[in-house]
Amino acid sequence: MPLLKRVIGVVLIVIAVIVAIQTIIEPIYHTSTDDSPHSSAWDIINPLSAISIILGLIFGYIRMNGIGENSSVQEFIAANTLFYGFIFTAIIFFWNWFGIMSIASDFTAVGMDTRSLVWILFDAILPPLNIAMGISLLRAGSSE
Repeated sequence: MPLLKRVIGVVLIVIAVIVAIQTIIEPIYHTSTDDSPHSSAWDIINPLSAISIILGLIFGYIRMNGIGENSSVQEFIAANTLFYGFIFTAIIFFWNWFGIMSIASDFTAVGMDTRSLVWILFDAILPPLNIAMGISLLRAGSSE
């Protein structure tokens, strides 16, 4: 299990770096239009983001369940923040991703401006969560 935790920790950190870099450099090379609101790189990055969210939820839940009566308040806050942060991120990501995949093409309660804002929020939230969980898994993997 320690090796698995370390590998998943590295994967989460790599995905965080990919999302952060793409978010920062996309405006440099891609001009958004109504026909092409985002670059095609997101078609590869979004499935990676989904994988990292699922891994974050699983390992966040494991970490939160591992808190006992002797755990510090800091550990309690860190574990809960990561787990519930990944839940929040999962909700906004999957709602938006399914919306742009035209699964819910009849859903017109929000426009593209709202969807764009949600993507900006998601792209700002996922990297710190992934890095925090990745570092936690790297430390846990090396201490076992």
